[in-house]
Amino acid sequence: MSKDLLVTRDNGIATLTMNRPEARNALSLDMREGLFQAVTELEVDDEIRCVVIKGAGEHFMAGGDVKAFKDFVKMAPQERRQNFERRIHGLHPTMFTLSRMKKPVIASVQGAAAGFGLSLMMACDMVIAAEDAFFTLAYINIGTTPDGSGTYTLPRIVGMKKAMEIAMLGDRISAQEAKDIGLINFVVPTSDLAAETEKLAKRLANGPTVAIGLTKQLLNTSLNNGMEAQLSLEAQNFAACAASDDWVEGVTAFGEKRRPEFKGK
Repeated sequence: MSKDLLVTRDNGIATLTMNRPEARNALSLDMREGLFQAVTELEVDDEIRCVVIKGAGEHFMAGGDVKAFKDFVKMAPQERRQNFERRIHGLHPTMFTLSRMKKPVIASVQGAAAGFGLSLMMACDMVIAAEDAFFTLAYINIGTTPDGSGTYTLPRIVGMKKAMEIAMLGDRISAQEAKDIGLINFVVPTSDLAAETEKLAKRLANGPTVAIGLTKQLLNTSLNNGMEAQLSLEAQNFAACAASDDWVEGVTAFGEKRRPEFKGK
């Protein structure tokens, strides 16, 4: 698929590994195309019930490849404008797909999640991070604005005032502070990150996939819906779940006082 993005599948869990450890997994054209191809395929793969995104080596992702940006310095301003607008638009289908994908997506973070790396992380549904991970939006440090849906997700996660601080100052945020402000869900010892990520992914993959996907949809749409529209969607989604095999299994297991065995259907 891509030398800069590795994809593995195991027991209903797909793991996407950004694979440029020598560059802190900075985004390359190959990685960008690989991410889009992978999430597009996984969105419609009924065998996959959870997706994990992580980085190879010591970091999650250091954002765009700023070293490569030097090639654009010699261009005329209008040429730079057109080039970057086109490149950034190329990221959007991946972000839309992550948002609408009816299965949970986990970011497993160690080291740096910076720039687009932080935007990508925030686009995931849950984040588990090593205790030595750190986070920075960073764009302001090279004189530009965030991309990759970062300005959409950040104020929705941490509130507008904190988002202004994070985006305008570009400071590093520790794993514990990130958890305290709601930017991530879980902090674990660095040595336990892989095992704890697997445990969380298995828990989600073994859950009622239809209900999890529709819950994700409900929560995402609630940020823009009025109350009437949201309640209507709640009724539709509950009814859709009631038509699933997993709903029958859940209700039956509850009555029999046993743990349900969901199949994701």
